[in-house]
Amino acid sequence: MLRTHSFLSTWAQERSMKWLGILGLVALSECLVIIPLTKTKTMRETLREKNLLTNFLERNTDDRSQNVAHDPKLSLHPLRNYLDLAYVGNISIGTPPQPFKVVFDTGSADLWVPSIYCDSVPCYTHKVFNPHKSTTFRLSGMPVDLTYGSGRMVGFLGYDTVRIGKLVDVVQPFALSQSQFGMEHAPFDGILGLGYRSLAIQGTTPVFDNLKRRGLVTQPVFAFYLSTQKENGSMVMLGGVDHRYHKGELQWIPVSRPHYWQITMNRITMNGVVFGCLHGCEAILDTGTSLVLGPSKLITDIQKLISASPVGHEYAVSCSSVARLPPIIFTINGKDYPVPPQAYIRKSLRGFCLSSLAGGTENISRSETWILGDVFLRLYFSAYDRGKNRVGLAPAV
Repeated sequence: MLRTHSFLSTWAQERSMKWLGILGLVALSECLVIIPLTKTKTMRETLREKNLLTNFLERNTDDRSQNVAHDPKLSLHPLRNYLDLAYVGNISIGTPPQPFKVVFDTGSADLWVPSIYCDSVPCYTHKVFNPHKSTTFRLSGMPVDLTYGSGRMVGFLGYDTVRIGKLVDVVQPFALSQSQFGMEHAPFDGILGLGYRSLAIQGTTPVFDNLKRRGLVTQPVFAFYLSTQKENGSMVMLGGVDHRYHKGELQWIPVSRPHYWQITMNRITMNGVVFGCLHGCEAILDTGTSLVLGPSKLITDIQKLISASPVGHEYAVSCSSVARLPPIIFTINGKDYPVPPQAYIRKSLRGFCLSSLAGGTENISRSETWILGDVFLRLYFSAYDRGKNRVGLAPAV
């Protein structure tokens, strides 16, 4: 994610805002908040139906990047699946609360939503935040420029109360958009990043860091269960792990670089042949990326191996051949994590069988790097431990 900063003075001069000290709100400290995710038609399918997919991909060639519980300490919060199964849930910002749908994204660390000051097309079709209607809003005076693989937002920084299920996070930094690009058809309003603080806007504290600093979560851990076919049932868990959502023991893997949720892989094989990560490589676990991404040359080799043919900006295979394709096996910390063809080949609403593999990671790192997005994370329940800087993986139920 690219970002730039400079001081914003004109907006602050137009209207003086009420500055408030830290509110003495009380929240339960022993609370595991589980936020349900809901799976819906993907953004890619929506664009394809409207014959807009080719134009969207040409503009965005790096296209990558309620409480229900049996236990009173466990709160479930719904999310929906967008951007080819990027998972989205409900939060609110301000006093009184203004609701938004956001991507819970382990590949970034900032929170942002559209604002009433945004004059871009995406802001006319999404909910916008009105700071004048919130008695707890504070203006920072710093501009924000965030670039993602699938779009960009330009705006300014503010502070307000953010509610996620039972959790009440006061004086939380977040960005309000003034311009947005490449997100016209996104069925979410903004993004809530769950990456490390070093990935966030300089001088700000990400949402989860504030939750653990203020004792609002019992453990400095969050986790994801991403459903495969049904619309409902996916969960993000804040403050711990509900072990009903995975099989066997979690296998813990050290974070190799505390910035992204980045780990070291041993190798990648198909049919017993090592075709990637020959001498070890890096992988980033990213709930905000729908596909499995790798270096373009290696991805092209895989597409050839599975007899995938270019169809516009995507690759397609014969649907009758899917069952005969080999699994892709990612070996991490000495353990194999197979991804079968039924997971890395998806069937579009028009009946095409499309590859969920894409290249481009050579643009983000000089060393071999893979991004394990929702294709991988639907198969493997994932837990993220900020206290011990490690990631836990286990087969999802």
